[in-house]
Amino acid sequence: MPAEPTLDPGPTVTEHIVTFRLADPEHELTAVRLYQEVRVPGDRLDLAHDGTAWVLELDRPDVDRMEYLFQVTEADGTTRFVTDPANPLRVPGAFGEKSVLEFRGYQPPAWLARPGPAGRRRELTIGSRSLTDGLPVTLWSPDGLGDRVPAPLLLVHDGPEYDELAGLTSYLASLVWSGALPPLRAALLGPGHRDERYSADGAYTRALCLAALPRLRTEVATTSVVGIGASLGALAMLHAQRQSAGCLDALFLQSGSFFHPRHDQHESRFARYDRVVRSVDQVLRAGAHPAPVPTVMTCGSLEENLANNRIMARALAAQGYDVTLREVRDVHSYTAWRDAFHPWLTGLLNEVARRDVG
Repeated sequence: MPAEPTLDPGPTVTEHIVTFRLADPEHELTAVRLYQEVRVPGDRLDLAHDGTAWVLELDRPDVDRMEYLFQVTEADGTTRFVTDPANPLRVPGAFGEKSVLEFRGYQPPAWLARPGPAGRRRELTIGSRSLTDGLPVTLWSPDGLGDRVPAPLLLVHDGPEYDELAGLTSYLASLVWSGALPPLRAALLGPGHRDERYSADGAYTRALCLAALPRLRTEVATTSVVGIGASLGALAMLHAQRQSAGCLDALFLQSGSFFHPRHDQHESRFARYDRVVRSVDQVLRAGAHPAPVPTVMTCGSLEENLANNRIMARALAAQGYDVTLREVRDVHSYTAWRDAFHPWLTGLLNEVARRDVG
């Protein structure tokens, strides 16, 4: 099978092999290592110099796209991470830009090419007795939806990042404009002290359910509330739904950090690891929940979080949740989360809207 077209001396891809190249004809670098998240063993990540470039040949990972960086070591011993200068494809991320390979068959979401009207935004800061500082919220509405017209509300952890890096409101605007989604709104929650607030923190949960949501309901007429979060943000949304009955009417949880000692001991350096484990354990050991809600979960097929997401999905299903776990051929990134919006979030939002009018 011929290699897929690519820039030389950049990466080349065949059916089974990916070859990375970083030009260095003067051999100015002393070492180059591939940084990736597709579970390539650590002893196979060093590139070798062939006289003109650093080269690494790997088995093609079982994903549809691959983000990567090069870790280069200078002659003075300093190291830095760089994108691939020979690969023009880049993707933004929470920790900066990365190079990306899109393997044959990968298709970006169709809605990216069908932008809708940008909609309206309103900035709020919501105070709470349980937090020392307020919750920053960007309230987004599609064009034509007045504040007093009842509509579902998406409550989104890491909202600004979800919007900037995964295009959340662009997705909503496109699908509302095309008629694939009914008119709805999104409350984009700023993370603040993220590691503290999103790690099953009781004070934050009270602020979310007892201060933020009531205030948002006074700002706009709201029917159902759909909680959305990724990683720790997914854990925090599930924790809120479990701790405050009626706070949320549906959940969309992506790559949830549902730490379990059997699979996630490597996360024990996280300052709030024990609190997260206790929260997850309480869910896993619970019986039937009095207020289960429709829940869609997504997780990358090569993510470290996949095992604990499978465990959580089985536990929620046993407790009466209408839960679906969708495994996508990707890893833990905003682009992977973006690519799962349609059809999985689309289906959940339409289900919620039908229930509102049923």
